Amino acid sequence: MDEWTSPDPTRMSLLTIDIQREFQPGFPSGRPENALAVPAAAAVARAFREAERPIIHIVRLYLPDGSNADLCRRSRILSGKPLLLPGSESSQIALELLPHPAIVLDHELLLAGRAQEIGEAEWIIYKPRFGAFYRTPLEEHLRRLGVNTLVITGSNYPNCPRATIYEASERDFRIVAVTDAVSLLDDRGIAELEAIGVLCIPSGEVPDRLLPRR
Repeated sequence: MDEWTSPDPTRMSLLTIDIQREFQPGFPSGRPENALAVPAAAAVARAFREAERPIIHIVRLYLPDGSNADLCRRSRILSGKPLLLPGSESSQIALELLPHPAIVLDHELLLAGRAQEIGEAEWIIYKPRFGAFYRTPLEEHLRRLGVNTLVITGSNYPNCPRATIYEASERDFRIVAVTDAVSLLDDRGIAELEAIGVLCIPSGEVPDRLLPRR
């Protein structure tokens, strides 16, 4: 790390990416690796709330006609196998990450491209593709908050977290990847991220290294 890439604790936001029930065991796209990352991601979210730092949850939603889905997902959706259907239980954020268990996605608001506020300095934003910046209000929202450092957790590294990290790097955000809170992030992925200036640390180091007490 150097003066250009070191995280700035005073201008930091947490991004949780696609930690939705659809990707947890018991749902059609569930994977045990995703479940393993949830406790660490939830612990980081709690630490950010206690530190009164911003949290933004990024989610996917697919319309039944597949019109807002990636090309690689459209055949599945059009074949009658719903995926992250707006309003469905599977589309909801994993309960462990929420500030209150009664919170549900306002899919109409999200699909309209607006941020859903769910707590003090906490929001949900919908993204239509792998990267969280593509056709979303995320960058504008972060700039308005004065954020220059992003802490990343999510499911699963080869897809959406990875795409989001590269998009963030292209926009000159400083980046931290929480290694045990990003599913399928292995040693090769960590080396790849460190090569572009990403700080990779486990969740247990987040409070002391990134969220000093005021």
